[in-house]
Amino acid sequence: MSSKTKPLTGARLRAYEAKRDLAAELLESVRQMKAGKTQVVLSPATEARERTGLSQSQFAKLLGVSVRTLQGWEQGRKQPSGAARTLLTIAHTNPKALLAVAGK
Repeated sequence: MSSKTKPLTGARLRAYEAKRDLAAELLESVRQMKAGKTQVVLSPATEARERTGLSQSQFAKLLGVSVRTLQGWEQGRKQPSGAARTLLTIAHTNPKALLAVAGK
């Protein structure tokens, strides 16, 4: 859903859901996967961590957060704020700088 689109009301959402053919949608998704037409989208936190080459536990320790917090960011359940967001930006744009500061 685009950020310019208003969320559906409860009644409109139920009407939309009632019209859906979930089996057909699932089959189409499988066809797209088999044809290689799908793409995995990584969260910014996952991309930043992967650029450093660190495991979740190593990266969480480097950022000073728990592994659960990092997993929440990577899975999109939580959003980093403040200094953590800045460190993730640094890790994404210049992972060597973050690793150098951490002595890795």
